[in-house]
Amino acid sequence: MIVQQITRETAGDLNLQNEPFSMPGQMAPELRGGVWSYRIRPYEEPEIMTFPQETYDFDRISVGGAAFGAYENGKCVGLVILKNGFFRYMYVTDLKVSAAARNKGVGRALIEAATQEALKRGYRGLFLQAQDNNLNACLFYLRLGFEIGGYDNRVYDGTSQQGKGDILFYLTAAE
Repeated sequence: MIVQQITRETAGDLNLQNEPFSMPGQMAPELRGGVWSYRIRPYEEPEIMTFPQETYDFDRISVGGAAFGAYENGKCVGLVILKNGFFRYMYVTDLKVSAAARNKGVGRALIEAATQEALKRGYRGLFLQAQDNNLNACLFYLRLGFEIGGYDNRVYDGTSQQGKGDILFYLTAAE
């Protein structure tokens, strides 16, 4: 596998399709005494979800951030999109890996490339948000060294996603 920055020549890879993923439960973050912890609420039956397809514009991404693709045999199997942050962390707006390439280190490699890009740009690390019911993603970020830094339980009020929340994750790579 090769991870490389998306260029104008490979901009079509920004259209990597979203594919279904399993959601076996929900993460419930808790803040006590200034320290975050969490509980896991397993579902009786895992849910399957597919995020809506995005349309990314290479020029817009290039001006305000960067994108990296993971390639196996010349085919894009993973993508991370970064946006310049307004504070000391670069924002991961999207991370996706094709179903066939999951659990093979692709996501980890993309986060490593994103972290290096953030450091190169003078950031301390990365931040992102994940839906609390996307348990596998939340646990993945924690395994990579991200820490919970906040919880927004109002972000989906008044939408079809009512009752869900976003967990904010931070990865500090440099002091």
